[in-house]
Amino acid sequence: MPAASYVHGASPVPLLGETIGENLRRTVERVPQSEALVVRQQNYRATYAQLWEQTTRAARGLLARGVQKGDRVGIWSPNRAEWVVTQYATARIGVILVNINPAYKTAELRYALQQSGTSLLLLARAFRASDYVGMLSEVRGDCPDLRQTIVLDDEWDALLASADRVSLDELQAIEDSLQFDDAINIQYTSGTTGFPKGATLSHHNILNNGYFIGEALRYSERDRVCIPVPFYHCFGMVLGNLACTSHGACTVVPGEAYEPEAVMETVQAERCTSLYGVPTMFIGELDHPRFSEFEFSSLRTGIMAGSPCPVEVMRKVQSQMHMPEVTICYGMTETAPVSTQSATDDPLAKRVSTVGRIHPHVEIKIVDPNNGQVVPRGQSGELCTRGYSVMLGYWNNPEATSQAIDAARWMHTGDLATMDDEGYINIVGRIKDMIIRGGENVYPREIEEFLYTHPEVSDVQVIGVPSPRYGEEVMAWVKLREGSRLSDDDLVAFCRGKIATFKIPRYWKFVDGFPMTVTGKIQKFKMREIAVEELGLEKAAAVVTA
Repeated sequence: MPAASYVHGASPVPLLGETIGENLRRTVERVPQSEALVVRQQNYRATYAQLWEQTTRAARGLLARGVQKGDRVGIWSPNRAEWVVTQYATARIGVILVNINPAYKTAELRYALQQSGTSLLLLARAFRASDYVGMLSEVRGDCPDLRQTIVLDDEWDALLASADRVSLDELQAIEDSLQFDDAINIQYTSGTTGFPKGATLSHHNILNNGYFIGEALRYSERDRVCIPVPFYHCFGMVLGNLACTSHGACTVVPGEAYEPEAVMETVQAERCTSLYGVPTMFIGELDHPRFSEFEFSSLRTGIMAGSPCPVEVMRKVQSQMHMPEVTICYGMTETAPVSTQSATDDPLAKRVSTVGRIHPHVEIKIVDPNNGQVVPRGQSGELCTRGYSVMLGYWNNPEATSQAIDAARWMHTGDLATMDDEGYINIVGRIKDMIIRGGENVYPREIEEFLYTHPEVSDVQVIGVPSPRYGEEVMAWVKLREGSRLSDDDLVAFCRGKIATFKIPRYWKFVDGFPMTVTGKIQKFKMREIAVEELGLEKAAAVVTA
């Protein structure tokens, strides 16, 4: 009888039973003069001793403004030094940091502030074309809990100066009262329908997840980690900041938001040893016309995550970007976020075809989504996660929490996956993304991986669109390499005889890019909306429904 698709991450390395502030203090005591944070666009540099002093002043400044343990303090800003200082300052006084997406507009901002009960908001004056101060003025009257705002560009120094009104002893007394299971962070998940839900995370959740990320990447005070992914997301603040500070490594910020040239310049100038990004970011660097001008020899490792990682892209990152130890992570905000990760010394075949194995102290099972039964290894089903990393729940939303986390504390991810005999996990798609064409289950990633092998295809995303005959048809959005004149007929011919006929896309759309979140996640629901409108498929969908 085949083994069940269940595994647990037994580990001789214990979980950290401490708060984020306690962990940072230990690192500061161990490597006070090591560089902790570099923010290129602000000409900012701080050692661990200096970062500790700045978080101390910011924490005392917030206390002076009347903020108390358990209050929600929001931050609405792109990647800046103040973001990192605020992350640790709020953790040191037991305040729940509410991460607000820099891409939010007024309706989303209003919802996040209202739903979380944010009492103080730190915000940038503006970012790109968004006037944050102006947008806030539009919604502030609808947010009765919001008592104070601090505009980082104008009022940050005043916040630090107000620290003099609160003694170090008062700060220490609050730090001594904190418990590692306390809620410390609310992150709004990017839902495909309706408003996002606020995943509520504890010190224990995110500190340990960051720590074991750093362990997997073998971080030490000699590492310098280039982080172009946003801090408002777990990728930036957990896999980035907390992985670094728990190991004494340096966080290097190449810019307020992702720009491929700035990333490559930063890796070279700062001699970074590790680089993060979603696949589209790495594609942007590899395809950049100046790519060959930059030196990547200092790199050894990094993380590619956030969406499925194309095999061909992974191979190029390892060889052309000098990242032989690059790893792939899989997870979700609700699990703090990482549940599986490939190892730096995993066989190449495993690193380019799976999302690795179980993280320490975490459990995974794969179940039949129809009946909840654990499936045999090799069979696809819904991936479920349990352990220290599972969120406390959705903020003030017990109904959504109970739908996501069952009575046995398993987090149901909505991802379809398989587990092989060695415990490696392969994500084959989202339950909602799976295409059912004439009764056949079609997994978009399988088609995407095949189309990536065409030398003139730079990027590709596959979706299902309505069909009156088959229920759904397969559609591919394709980004070609510069100068390519490839047609849909060429791609159909490329597919014939190599993948099953029912998997060959019926529709093709050639694009320069894809709708995506600020973190680089492809928004396939938006692609479907666009396709339905452009192809005139709404009537076809209505016929099927009738």
